[in-house]
Amino acid sequence: MVLLSAPLSVAATGPVTILMLGDSLTAGYGLAESEAFPAQLEAALVEQGHSVRIINAGISGDTSAGGAARLEWSLVDNPDLVIVALGANDALRGLSPDQTRSNLAAIITRLQERHINLLLAGMLAPRNMGEVYYSSFDKIYPELAQEFNVPLYPFFLQGVAGKPELNLTDGIHPNRAGIQVMVEGILPLVMELVEKIQ
Repeated sequence: MVLLSAPLSVAATGPVTILMLGDSLTAGYGLAESEAFPAQLEAALVEQGHSVRIINAGISGDTSAGGAARLEWSLVDNPDLVIVALGANDALRGLSPDQTRSNLAAIITRLQERHINLLLAGMLAPRNMGEVYYSSFDKIYPELAQEFNVPLYPFFLQGVAGKPELNLTDGIHPNRAGIQVMVEGILPLVMELVEKIQ
């Protein structure tokens, strides 16, 4: 696990505002708003006694380039923590891993310049893209986490990818039960970050 970055020493006043910058996995493709990842994560944090507000800044089909392009206006609510969950569409489209890395690095750099805490949610490329591609893509996230000293959740779809019972019929997007598994996986790390902010 990567050490937490310095901005966490700054205490938040009132509820901790969390921005989820992502794609359809964040937006809640095929699900009701209350079933989407941000809503379920917020509910889980509240159940654990944390005062939080999570903003769903997920756009279906978005790439890391799209996320980088809309970052500035996504930060209008001055979040205390940004969860960056981008890259799945880059991999599905076979986009250059070097470009994905560059886009994510730009997002991380901007957030650190603004002294905003962040959590990087990693992604793995589909194995049918070939070993050369997926081996290059998969290492983007751990290398960025180490380079920028930011916390990493290694695989956003951990426990869900490849399990039909946890996905919609397209086999790509998690269903409500799949989202619950994702929330349970990432929750301890998000709680740790929230507790250090509060």
